[in-house]
Amino acid sequence: MSKWETKTLESLSEVITKGTTPTSIGFNFTERGINFIKVESIDFKGNFIADKFAKISNECHQALKRSQLQENDILFSIAGALGRTAQVTKEVMPANTNQALAIIRLKPSSDLFPKYIFHALSSGVLIKQIEAQKAGVAQQNLSLSQVKNFQIPIPPIEEQKRIVEILDKAFEGIAQAEANTRRNLINARELFDSYLNQIFIQKKGDWETKTIADISTKIEYGSSSKSAQYENNDSIPVLRMGNIQNGLINWNDLVYTDRKDEIEKYSLQYNDVLFNRTNSDIHVGKSGIYKGERPAIFAGYLIRIHYKKEEINPDFLNFYLNSSIAREYGSSVMSRSINQANINGTKLKSYPIYIPSLPMQNKIVDSLYKLKNQAKKLETIYQRKLEAIAELKQSILEKAFTGQLSQ
Repeated sequence: MSKWETKTLESLSEVITKGTTPTSIGFNFTERGINFIKVESIDFKGNFIADKFAKISNECHQALKRSQLQENDILFSIAGALGRTAQVTKEVMPANTNQALAIIRLKPSSDLFPKYIFHALSSGVLIKQIEAQKAGVAQQNLSLSQVKNFQIPIPPIEEQKRIVEILDKAFEGIAQAEANTRRNLINARELFDSYLNQIFIQKKGDWETKTIADISTKIEYGSSSKSAQYENNDSIPVLRMGNIQNGLINWNDLVYTDRKDEIEKYSLQYNDVLFNRTNSDIHVGKSGIYKGERPAIFAGYLIRIHYKKEEINPDFLNFYLNSSIAREYGSSVMSRSINQANINGTKLKSYPIYIPSLPMQNKIVDSLYKLKNQAKKLETIYQRKLEAIAELKQSILEKAFTGQLSQ
């Protein structure tokens, strides 16, 4: 193994700085214009996601001189998703970035191969330093001085090029394996959705046509009171629109209330069906069913449907509201404004719903849950494969930047 040096990132970089938010200097984002890159514009593999770029005017671009990017700059996340890294290409130029991303502009040097540094910033060597130095609870962060003092192992230039060549070749195969696994994961999810939609499309002509108003006694909005970020001994979760996922309740990212009057009024009961009335177009109209996992109430952007138990199986109702027929109807009646859509209680009552007899509903629900469970097992398998692929990539990076690829 040839001799390696350890250098600080500051000694290798001409400029390390951070960007600015356009609104802080009196400008707003625009529908068209120059790229403005945020942390969410970069995926965990170091690629830019073009449809997640914001846009700013040329005037704003010129005003944000400190955060103007140059080709081959390396962006490094110092807030939120720490360590997310991408290298700027001519395809995204001209562009600016915000204060959550540090700009690393490497010094011209015949002894430094830029892509080696890019890979180094994604390696376990840096991950360990990030873990040791990060601060913050609600949002983790690093200071610019900490980033400047990152220790980077530097072999001779020919060794750098050889490592990059090995990594690029290995990552090409890994990327293909990952793409195939993600495709299988999507197929597993689409299998259930296809079967769900097929049931309602094929059978709606044979079933009785009613409306949500016909099969419910009440449409109820949730709590509009402010919730707390942290739990105490007397508090319970307040479910919000983000907690409605895949037809069920997701218990991550919770807020809480300990107000007795709110808990008494909005407490959820087993098999309550919640409808998401406000969000972006693709999320409005989704519903989820509460299975009594833990005590909870629901927030005002959700609607509880008080259904008639003698007429409809709540799981059948929930499956129907998440089907393509119901979602297409919702899309036709929803109100839209910038970045937000809405389906109010009155419009929800007008939803057509096609229902067979209650015994037939029960059979359909059983078959749907069996398929949903099978699809979930497949999803778990493919998700574990993705995790294994990510671990393999980090293992290769670990070997690369601890000199093991030189042995």
